[in-house]
Amino acid sequence: MEYYLWILVFHIMAVMSWMAMLFYQPRLYVYHTEHKNKKDFVEVVKIQEYKMYKYIGLPAMWASILSGILMIYLRPDLLSGDGWMHAKILFVILLTAYSFSMEYYRKRLEKGKFPKNGNFFRAYNEVPTFLSLLIVGYVITKTFSIAFTLITIAFGAFVIYKVYKQKPKEE
Repeated sequence: MEYYLWILVFHIMAVMSWMAMLFYQPRLYVYHTEHKNKKDFVEVVKIQEYKMYKYIGLPAMWASILSGILMIYLRPDLLSGDGWMHAKILFVILLTAYSFSMEYYRKRLEKGKFPKNGNFFRAYNEVPTFLSLLIVGYVITKTFSIAFTLITIAFGAFVIYKVYKQKPKEE
């Protein structure tokens, strides 16, 4: 148990690194998509996309997940209560799926396939903000609130919709 706080420190740092990738990777996709005709620029962005995902995001994601599992193993009491940890785990699973989607889009863009436009990636860039807001809310309050959850999801959906529907950039 004496190592729990050190694992928590590691977990927080890993999550911060993972979130850095989740917040920045879609921006790179916006630049990639909207400047696809600028070959030299796109080649630099491809390198950034690859390194951001493979060297920062993916290792940080696995470090976050494994340290989180280890903390629950050391403190199984975290799973008791009103379900806040279960809700957190659910949204971490969604954040993990989102993280894997970053690699899917990276590979498509690397091959010169543009499955989505810049507005899509701008809107998609908002997803980790709202998922992390839910996760942090549960962790800080150590409670599950259906009102907080529904309001956050509704507000997130509204913001994502508004960003997606904004006037598209010149492509």
